Amino acid sequence: MSKKQKIKYIWGEDVDLNKTVILDKQGKRLTNARAEKISREIIKQATGRPSLTGPKKVSPEIKARVPQKLKVKLEREAKRRGETASALIREALESYLSA
Repeated sequence: MSKKQKIKYIWGEDVDLNKTVILDKQGKRLTNARAEKISREIIKQATGRPSLTGPKKVSPEIKARVPQKLKVKLEREAKRRGETASALIREALESYLSA
């Protein structure tokens, strides 16, 4: 049995995937249309979550350590409400700081 030769890809000119046969790990052919679809999905994932501060602005992140029991309560309440733990924390912080 012969070993599969690993091909080293080098950045260069674009390849016409409709003419050049390139297979993915599952043996499925990569076409220009499929490559375009994959790249759109990756770009969509790379953009992250929408900003809470405003369009094209970064939303700062706050981290805090809490006891395990408090974390479990938070997750349970968030699930009960159908919200995220982050949304619940923002709501509680807003309420506390406006009091």
